[in-house]
Amino acid sequence: MNAPIVQSTHGVTLAGGGPFSARDLKLALARAPLAVAADSGADRLLRWGVMPEAVIGDMDSISARARADIPLDRQHLVAEQVTTDFDKALRLIAAPLVLALGFAGARLDHGLAAFSTLIARAERRCILIGPQDLAFAAPARLELAVAPGEAVSLFPMSQVTGRSEGLEWPIAGLDFAPDGMIGTSNRAVARRVVLEFDRRGMLVILPRRRLDAAIRALLAAG
Repeated sequence: MNAPIVQSTHGVTLAGGGPFSARDLKLALARAPLAVAADSGADRLLRWGVMPEAVIGDMDSISARARADIPLDRQHLVAEQVTTDFDKALRLIAAPLVLALGFAGARLDHGLAAFSTLIARAERRCILIGPQDLAFAAPARLELAVAPGEAVSLFPMSQVTGRSEGLEWPIAGLDFAPDGMIGTSNRAVARRVVLEFDRRGMLVILPRRRLDAAIRALLAAG
C-alpha cells in the first residue's frame, strides 16, 4: 500500500497508543487540526472526546469498543508486521506537517523505534512531542529561533557531519555516529541557530516550548 490514506493541506495530529494528556492534544490540534490515529491511538483520541478522521495500522491493539465506535470507512488495515504502526501511519499521510503524540515516554523500545521512523520518513516533516522535549529529523539546512542558553541537542542515528552557527559547541569537523560522537546537551548562544548536515540521519531535540519555532523552521526548510 503506497497511495496516501490521508491527504490534507493542513497539519495532522497523529496519536499513538502511549500516554498523552488532554492538554497535549489541545496543543497539537491547535497547530495540526486533523486528528489521525495509529492503531490504539484511536482509544486515546476517543478518551479525550476526539473522533479520528482515520485509523491506520495492523489493528492488533485497538480496542473492540473503539472499532465499534469509529465508522468502518475510517478504519484502514495495513496487515504487514515488518514496520511499526507509527511507520505505517506516517508513510500513508500526505500533509505539510505531522505532530505525533503518544510515541515517546511509555516504553524505551517504542521510543527508539519512533526515532528510527522519524529518520526513515524524514520527508514527512514530523515532530514527535514528548512530555518535556520534542524531536524531529533534521533537514539538510535548518534555521531555528531560540533563546540563548536553551538546550539544542543533536543525536545521530547514522554517520553524519555538519556545521553550525549559534551553538556553544560548534559541530564543524565532527564525525557524528550513534556509537561515537553525539551532540546532546549543546546550548544556544544566540537567538538564531543554523544547522547544516551532509546527509539524512540527525535528530534535533528541543525543549517543548520551542514547538512553534520548530514548526516554522521545518516548513521554511521545505
